[in-house]
Amino acid sequence: MKLPAPAFPARSPASFTLLEVMMAMGIFFVAVFAILGLVSQNLRAARSLNQTTVDFTSTVSDLLLTNRLEEGSESGDLGDSYPGCTWERTVTEIATNGLYQIDVSVFQDGQETKMSLLLYRPESIRRMGLGLRNR
Repeated sequence: MKLPAPAFPARSPASFTLLEVMMAMGIFFVAVFAILGLVSQNLRAARSLNQTTVDFTSTVSDLLLTNRLEEGSESGDLGDSYPGCTWERTVTEIATNGLYQIDVSVFQDGQETKMSLLLYRPESIRRMGLGLRNR
């Protein structure tokens, strides 16, 4: 005598139940969201460390356009392009042939950045003895 076929096929040992698949997906998504949270937090921290550097050319551009330099010091701010930033520059003649050194310091958020620039301006006013003379 032949037995009737079962209504449900027999479960093979290599298959997963729906509950096991749902649990695996839940664990996967928890891990993915935790990693995305860490990436987001690290990007925010890296952005806070990123500081915009000040372009020094705006502090010496007027000196680059002239043929004459005069020894002395000046200071000012960088206006709306870099709010809260100030600069100081000192012009010093380092050779009698018209070679000048310009030392620029920019102060931003309590930090000082320095730069030195050498300019050759033989037509500048030089101090000779007690008087001034144009060359």
